Amino acid sequence: MTRTVYYTATTLDGYLADEQDSLDWLFPQPLEEGGMLDYAAFIDTIGALVMGATTYQWVLDHAAETGEPWSYRQPTWVMTHRDLPRAAEDVTIASGDVREVHPAMVAAAGDKDVWVVGGGDLAGQLADAGLLDEVLVSIAPVTLGAGRPLFPRRFDLRLTSHGRNGAFLCATYDVVGPRPPA
Repeated sequence: MTRTVYYTATTLDGYLADEQDSLDWLFPQPLEEGGMLDYAAFIDTIGALVMGATTYQWVLDHAAETGEPWSYRQPTWVMTHRDLPRAAEDVTIASGDVREVHPAMVAAAGDKDVWVVGGGDLAGQLADAGLLDEVLVSIAPVTLGAGRPLFPRRFDLRLTSHGRNGAFLCATYDVVGPRPPA
């Protein structure tokens, strides 16, 4: 059964990126190849991707700076209200309610999962719609104080596993549902 999973890294204080949408805090952190939440093992389980416009633009800008080609071989949806270029033939620029686009992602994923690449608001929209199944997060020993939040919603999650990979504390959670205000 295809699951929709939010696989990401965050700072200890819960930010994906700083106030300028930079991920400079992430790259110096040591990882162990083959460790918990290893990217190479994870990406083999993914049949389709979805990302928000800010994440997509960061990927495009990073590729332009480094000269790297589009690095995903899976069909990718970009949820946005902006006019953005397509990085590859299998990139779909979409807008509107994620509930309307999600079935196409699941169909494209086949017997694999859909990866919510980023950001936190998009993961929250999927969770609000009851479409987010799992959160896989690597927590870095860094604080930013402000920036793009990991998950800007009130949600209950159930811890299913935890461990360490290099400098990161790694955890996987099942999404239980919205948490009503206190």
